[in-house]
Formats: sequence, structure tokens, C-alpha cells
Amino acid sequence: MNPDVVLSLARESAILILMIAGPILATGLVVGLLVSVFQTVTQIQEATLTFIPKLVAILAVLALLGHWMLGLLLHFTVTLLSNLDTYAR
Repeated sequence: MNPDVVLSLARESAILILMIAGPILATGLVVGLLVSVFQTVTQIQEATLTFIPKLVAILAVLALLGHWMLGLLLHFTVTLLSNLDTYAR
């Protein structure tokens, strides 16, 4: 396996990781910021108030985009396994 193939696989896998984890992390970030602003404005300092909305939002994103994320991961895996003979050279 030459270095170009390794770099190509590394680039594709890094992009896939960003595409799968990006919506989940972005949702957690946005909801966390909104809850923090709400806590600052109302001066409510409750630890569960930050955890529960983030958990619900992330589960909603997984329910909405889980099929798409799994499709991306399956496509990458099938492509990787179907080209194993090419990578072995």
C-alpha cells in the first residue's frame, strides 16, 4: 500500500467522522449555549437544567439523522471492504 492510498483513506475517514459527529456536536453546543443564556438571564443554577435539554436534543438529532449517518458509514465500509485487494498491492 503506497502513501497516497493511506492518505486518501485517512482523509475520507476524517471527513466521514466530521459528517457523522458534526450534527450531534453542533446540536449539543447550540442547546448548551441557549440553556446557559437562559440560566444567566433567570439566575437559575440547576445542574440538571443543562443536561436534560442537551440529551433530548441530541436524541432528537439521532432520531432524525440516524438513518443518514448509518448510510454514510455503511457506504464507507462497503467501499473499503470491496477494495481490499486494491489496498493490499
